[in-house]
Amino acid sequence: MSSFQIFTPKEITSLRHAGKILAECLELMGSLVAPGITTKELDRAAEEFIRKHDGATPAFMGYHGYPATLCTSVNEQCVHGLPGDRVLEEGDIISTDCGVLYNDLFTDACRTYGVGNISKDAKHLLTVTEQALKDAVGVIKAGTKVGDISATVQGTVEGAGLSIVSALTGHGLGKTLHQFPDVPNYGEKGTGPKLPANTIIAVEPIVCTGKDGIKEADDNWTITTKDGSLSAHFEHTLLILEDGCEVIA
Repeated sequence: MSSFQIFTPKEITSLRHAGKILAECLELMGSLVAPGITTKELDRAAEEFIRKHDGATPAFMGYHGYPATLCTSVNEQCVHGLPGDRVLEEGDIISTDCGVLYNDLFTDACRTYGVGNISKDAKHLLTVTEQALKDAVGVIKAGTKVGDISATVQGTVEGAGLSIVSALTGHGLGKTLHQFPDVPNYGEKGTGPKLPANTIIAVEPIVCTGKDGIKEADDNWTITTKDGSLSAHFEHTLLILEDGCEVIA
């Protein structure tokens, strides 16, 4: 698909419901993240939380064969970290990326949390990455071009002395987990497709403290920074409105 999907009022109601479940799930993850918990335990809690809502299922599970509910990316891991026996330690950071499928509609969101007391550099990374997402949300409305979002994220991140992980981008979603358009985290204002009202996009700054560059781990899922630097990831599913946007999750 290379055109925007426009959603009906009924579909938007379903997306809002899915987004509410997802946002509450990520809040739960934030309350559980602590030294001593394993990423598998977080994943199990997320799956149980989603499935207790009638009709809701984990959107990532089975997607291209992905075996879990969450992506749990720790420290230098950027995205797609597989939950397992890893025990979180004081000073780690962890990105909990999750999706909810409801009435055949997808939502997708991520938060990065500190584990106990974290370093000054890690705090700066989390603060800037989250701010980049907030700044992007602030420029989005019907008629905004994708490049306006990209340039906003890039400006916030690079202005704070950090690096965009350029190979990883936001995207349209709704009927599928990833669809038109791609929403890069770098670019020029006034370029790219123009957003119509009642479409859905995921905006997701993925940022690192070192240099841009990624590599794939041996598990064929986890993507890490090439130089081993810390990476953070914040993501919202957004509904485009005539006069702004609504955070769905």
